[in-house]
Amino acid sequence: MSGTNEERIVVGVDGSPEAEAALRWANAAAQRAGAMLDVVTAWSLPAAFSWDVGAYGIDWQGDAEKSLQATLDEVFGADRPANLRTFALEGDPAHCLVEHARGARMLVVGNRGRGGFRGLLLGSVSSKCAAHAKCPVLIVHAGDELPAE
Repeated sequence: MSGTNEERIVVGVDGSPEAEAALRWANAAAQRAGAMLDVVTAWSLPAAFSWDVGAYGIDWQGDAEKSLQATLDEVFGADRPANLRTFALEGDPAHCLVEHARGARMLVVGNRGRGGFRGLLLGSVSSKCAAHAKCPVLIVHAGDELPAE
C-alpha cells in the first residue's frame, strides 16, 4: 500500500480504548479530506513460540483480523464508512504502521495500547511512529473529543 499517490489516512488499532479514539479521529479526518481510511492492526509471534506455530493450533492472522473487526464493530457498528479498508499485517506494530503510512496524508495512533507499562504517558508504538513516520502523526488519548465540524 505504501507509495501510492492516493489520499489516505492510516490508523493503527489494537482493541484498546485509545485505539478506538484514534479510529474515530482518523475517520473524521478522512471524511473531511475525502481520503481513504486505512485501518491497520499488526501482529507478531511471541518470542516463546517456534517457527512451527501450526502445532499450537493458533490462527494468529485470523485472530488479528477478528480483533480488527471487533474494533470496527465497537466504533461504527454496522454503519461502516464507504472509504474504509482493513489490513492485518504480520510484524512489529510500529514498523508496520510507519511502512503502511508512507505517502499517506496522516498516521493516527492512540497514545498507548494493549502492551507496555500502564504508567507511561506515551506508548512505545506511538513514540516510534512519531519518531519515524514520513507523514504527520496524530496521537490521540482515549478521552479526546472530536473537533467540531
